Amino acid sequence: MNVAIFGKSFSDEGAVYLQQLIDKFKSVQCGLLIYEPYLQKIQNKVEVGSPFSTFNSHDELKAGADILFSIGGDGTLLDTLSLVRNSGIPILGVNLGRLGFLSSISKDEILSAIDQVVDGNYTLDRRTVLSLKSPKNLFGNFNYALNELSITKTDTNSLAVIDVFVEDKFLNTYWADGLLVATPTGSTAYSLSCYGPIITPGSENIVITPIASHNLTVRPIVLPDSSLVTIRLGGRNRNYQVGLDSRSKTIDTGTELVISRADFKINLIQLINKDFFSTIRDKLLWGKDNRN
Repeated sequence: MNVAIFGKSFSDEGAVYLQQLIDKFKSVQCGLLIYEPYLQKIQNKVEVGSPFSTFNSHDELKAGADILFSIGGDGTLLDTLSLVRNSGIPILGVNLGRLGFLSSISKDEILSAIDQVVDGNYTLDRRTVLSLKSPKNLFGNFNYALNELSITKTDTNSLAVIDVFVEDKFLNTYWADGLLVATPTGSTAYSLSCYGPIITPGSENIVITPIASHNLTVRPIVLPDSSLVTIRLGGRNRNYQVGLDSRSKTIDTGTELVISRADFKINLIQLINKDFFSTIRDKLLWGKDNRN
């Protein structure tokens, strides 16, 4: 088995856990493929040894890896999307960050998680991806998001005015600070903080969630993920900030955005002793009440 390791940032506190992970992979005779910019950050802190290879692109990852381990938090895992793309390579997130909905493996679970992966004791959780169809190539050659597409105003003194159409039928004009179109994966991220619902993976839905709506009766709405969503930006703002997960671009007022479900999904590794419901109980502290 060839395992790719991806990360963005590195702290001295995480060195011992990363060393455990690398040593464990070598002990079970896994081939190592390390993201080159990450290798440059860790090579003076962690003993990588040899042999190993490096990768920088989707093509290099696809050619050399069977599984990708994302080392960090949820933001790190989201950034693996542009590397994995439609290859189907399974991803497992090791949480060296804070909350970690997607990167659900804690520091203390690294060794047992590797054993389970090597033994094949896991399932694949297929996650929906959003595709930004227009403006064409706004984010270069990869216009996809695993969590959400976000629209936020750049002028703090004016409300965003956002017209939304679903399958060419007018839904609503949102007067707000912005708007989110989120997948079930993104429903536990920015959308949740804006009082959006939690949507289970595999439900084949997306949610449109306003950010600080000026009209208190306007609530999030859940749609089939087969829906074509068209967004037109207006109001006094001269431009808006558009985000696809952690990437963002500034666009002019009057621009039309067209969002649909991508023609591929992302495979997240789900260990046998974990599931979506146990994750939200642990991360959101459901049932954790001092009175109980």
